[in-house]
Amino acid sequence: MIRTLLCLALLGPAAPACADEFSAMLGYLTQSRMDGDAFTGASGAIAINLAAGDLNQQANLRAIAVGARGTAGVDARQSRSRDMATAPDSATAVIAGNALAGASGIASINQASGAGNAAFNAVSLVLAQQGIRETDDDGSLSAAFASAGQQHGFEHGGATGGRRVASVESTALQGFEGVLQLNQVAGSGNDTGNTLAMSIQAGP
Repeated sequence: MIRTLLCLALLGPAAPACADEFSAMLGYLTQSRMDGDAFTGASGAIAINLAAGDLNQQANLRAIAVGARGTAGVDARQSRSRDMATAPDSATAVIAGNALAGASGIASINQASGAGNAAFNAVSLVLAQQGIRETDDDGSLSAAFASAGQQHGFEHGGATGGRRVASVESTALQGFEGVLQLNQVAGSGNDTGNTLAMSIQAGP
């Protein structure tokens, strides 16, 4: 309220800029932010879903198999139809601070700001005994299949002239070791995904 009163009290050349700032404050704003020391030094399987807005879909899926003839598969399908929502005037998705600094393992992050976005991370791993593998095709031992395909009432990318920011600041993720999957979206009607399939032959 104090800021609003100061803006209204301004006169002269600064008044139009202040009016624009006041109008922006009244708009539909969405902000997703990971900051501070979030997940600093974490280890193992890390799954993070962050969303600001309406009708966003997110999933982090893992399948792991260990054995002579182990198989692992992931099949993720996201769908939605006939849903409508207002695209935000300003959408920001930011990873900042020391988030995930020094972390290790498998980190899967879905971060969205906006409306009608779909995102997934899929990982499938197989650890087979040495000499047991029957094929050189990793896909037959370990497979990850996923789709973010959907039906929605949004234009893809949400390019409606509003402010859109998706960023990772330089201080975040420093020293991370392992597998990092990141879907970061600011807008509306975006479909994003990451898949990782690995077959590892164990030592004696």
